[in-house]
Amino acid sequence: MTRLGVPALSLTGLLLLWIVAAALTADPQVLPQPFSLIGPWLAEIRSGALPYHLGHTLVRVLWAFGLAMTLGMVLGLLMGRFEGLNRWLDPWLVVFLNLPALVLIVLCYLWIGLNETAAIVAVTLNKVPNVTVTIREGARAFSRDLDAMARVYGMSGWARLRHVLLPQLAPFVAAAARGGVAVIWKIVLVVEFLGRSSGIGFQIHLYFQLFDVGMVLIYALSFIVVMLAVEWLLLQPWERRARRWRAA
Repeated sequence: MTRLGVPALSLTGLLLLWIVAAALTADPQVLPQPFSLIGPWLAEIRSGALPYHLGHTLVRVLWAFGLAMTLGMVLGLLMGRFEGLNRWLDPWLVVFLNLPALVLIVLCYLWIGLNETAAIVAVTLNKVPNVTVTIREGARAFSRDLDAMARVYGMSGWARLRHVLLPQLAPFVAAAARGGVAVIWKIVLVVEFLGRSSGIGFQIHLYFQLFDVGMVLIYALSFIVVMLAVEWLLLQPWERRARRWRAA
């Protein structure tokens, strides 16, 4: 079976399960049939509301993802390569790993204000520790033999980083990126739910107050479809390519 065949069949099974559950519920206000959402979904697209809020959420996800990956990679690489620095920073890492996301979101809103900066900082701080842990383990797994060979051949620090260290780190970066996207967009929705006036999370909050299950599903599923596309078209191929050298 093709690489896309199994996911397609799996999602078809999930759709059939939804149809059966909606039929057994027999109440569209509790769980509407999936096909009944097509009309309202198209109406939201034509009105511009869905693209508008989807765009705002995607921008926040991209900003938080970029910042979290950059900071997490730098910290993880340094902590993995320098044990003394790791001993000093590891307690901080444990604290932030166990600090609930909701607490950081609320504190950022209280300290910085109900603005975009607070929203992106809150999401970034929630994800940096996870990226750091993954990259640190990658840095600890560096091959000493390859490092020694690079020194014997007189490679500069930049050349060693580019041709020796980063290829070994690539699978860990890919894993951190895949996990990062999955977590970040969920936290972004919570941030929007609590304190923004735009985005998918804001719309879910609005229709939650109206007890409109159909519209909640429309906005949630629209963003899930976008993130599945990112996962299958960008992140998974990148991860396979990053791991390819290990199988060579």
